[in-house]
Formats: sequence, structure tokens, C-alpha cells
Amino acid sequence: MTANGYQPRHFEIGIYNFVELLADPVTGALGSPAERVRNLIETIELADQVGLDIFAIGEHHRVEYLSSSPVVLLAAAAARTRSIRLSTAVTVLSSDDPVRVFQDFATLDLISSGRAEIMAGRGSFIESFPLFGYDLNDYNDLFAEKLDLLVKLRESERITWSGGHRPAIDNLGVYPRPVQEKIPIWVAVGGTPESVIRAARKGLPMALAIIGGMPERFAPFFELYRQTAAQAGHDPSQIPLSVNSHGFIADTEPDAVDSYYPTAAVIMNRIGRERGWSPANRQQLEASRTLRGADYVGTPQQIIDKILFQHEIFGHQRLLLYLGYNTIEHKKMLRAIELLGTVVAPAVRQEIARRSGVKSP
Repeated sequence: MTANGYQPRHFEIGIYNFVELLADPVTGALGSPAERVRNLIETIELADQVGLDIFAIGEHHRVEYLSSSPVVLLAAAAARTRSIRLSTAVTVLSSDDPVRVFQDFATLDLISSGRAEIMAGRGSFIESFPLFGYDLNDYNDLFAEKLDLLVKLRESERITWSGGHRPAIDNLGVYPRPVQEKIPIWVAVGGTPESVIRAARKGLPMALAIIGGMPERFAPFFELYRQTAAQAGHDPSQIPLSVNSHGFIADTEPDAVDSYYPTAAVIMNRIGRERGWSPANRQQLEASRTLRGADYVGTPQQIIDKILFQHEIFGHQRLLLYLGYNTIEHKKMLRAIELLGTVVAPAVRQEIARRSGVKSP
């Protein structure tokens, strides 16, 4: 444990998920929400059993997702797991109440015996702002102010605080308190220098989303983070950094690609139509899953090689892979998690420990 919360024992590998409920791209069939949630809990249990380090669920308020309340899903998983850390990816802090966020995650920490984490972000979608009565014009100010309050809630049992977007707090206690001395608070970054600087100045771990482009393009963000953190009086070597990317793993390369692409194309094109992106195609996936692309799609050895390649560039301490599309056959998803935990993770940890001169656990 450091002054900023949890410190990884080794290079960590985990999964994040938005709990989509999408129609099958071939048949059009739509599964039941209850079955989807049951499958989710089963995947978290398996991730724990095969030795993965973390499972994270992203908050969304759209028709395609069942993850409007990640902490409830994480609490269900906490009661059925032993070691895996449980986080959001992300909590849309701008449209939430930091007091309630802290209380929810302190409770999750009690249920899980000290395995809760918060990944705070501004959110890549805007539905939560009108839903909860916030003005999108305050998008940046809301996040900055609420992140400040969330950190203060973690630091002290009783707080006095005032800001511009919620009533002041005058020497009030916030309960319950968690098992961990400080619940880790990560800041999710989508690729703007301002977000990197905000996290670094506070000494909070950064989770950088890399869902497109060559890794060299993102190296300056890690350099900016470490430089800014040091200038703010923090020791960058004591603050973990994460890469969050998309992927899928199978025993054979064709199976990985054929399982992943149809649904990935559907969801990316649906979002792309809203944002003016050009349609996704198979050639783009093939380029993105090469060693210097963003997607981790392939065999275990291909995933191992890619993680190690990026680690040489970034020097990060954690990788979260998006393994979540419900239209991929459930048994294939379970196999992907098994391969990630039993083949990929041990090989990556051992090699990174060897390169750094640290004995692998």
C-alpha cells in the first residue's frame, strides 16, 4: 500500500466489461437480461479462479447495456469470489454524487474484504447528464470538482467542503469506512493532455484507454504523466499506470478473429453513426490487431507478445482487456478468460519480472 492506495505486486492483467445486451448479428436473436447478468457473474467467478487480478464494469445508461449500476453487480460478484479486485471502468463521476460513490464503494470493500477500487471518469456518453439533471456545459468543471471531493472523502472520516455544483458539507462524517486504508481511485483518460495532467497532479493512478492507433502515439501521455507527477511532488515509480484496450483470445487465430469481429463491428458502427465515424471493416481489424495496433485479438502467444511489446514502450503496471460482447458464444468467452488467466498472465508476469530483475511470485 502506498500513500495513493493499492500497489501491485506484479504486472496485473484483468478484464473490463460494459454488460452489453446485443442482438445476434446473424440471427437477430436477443437474449434475456437475467441470463446476461448470470453469465457475467460466472465470468467474474472464473476470472478469480484462474488468477486474474481485476474485473471492472463500466457505467452506462443506454439501451445496449445493463450496467447502469456497476457497484450492485460488483457486490454480487464480491460475495462469490476470493482474490480478484473489483472496480468500475468507469464511474461517471461528473453526473454522480461523490458522497454516495464513496459510501457504495466502502460497502463493496467491506463485502469483498478489501478488494474494491474506483475508476473515475467523465464518461464517453452523455445520457447520464440529462438523466440526473446536470448541464453538459459543466462537463469539465463537474468532474474536476467531484474528483476533488471524492479524494477528500477518502482521506478523512469527517470533512468540511464547499464547491459550485452541490451543497456544502460542514464537518460531517461519511460512513461506512472501508477495509482498505485508502480505496484506490484511478482516473480514466481518453487521450487529452489535460486529463493526464489532472491525474498526475493529484498523484492518482491513470488508466489510459487505447482503442485505436499505434502505441508510439500514446507514449507521450505516459511521459507527461510521470513528469507532471514528479513536479507535483509525487514519486511516479510508486503510482501504477494502466492500459485499457479491446480484445479476444482463442486457441486458434481464425477462431479469435471470427468470434470477435462481427459483434465488434456492430457496436462500433452503431456508435460511429452517432459520432460521424466511417464504417468499420475487416481490414481495419486486421491492421489493429497487429503488433503495433490497439486490439488484442489472437492466440495466447500473440497476446503475450503484444503486451510485452507495449510494456517496453509504456512501462505500465496493468492491462485491462475488454472481454464483454454477449453475442460471442458464452463457452468461448469462458475459454478466453481461461487462456488469459492460465497462459497469458503467468508468461507476461514472469517475463516482465525477469526484465526488471525481480523474482516472479
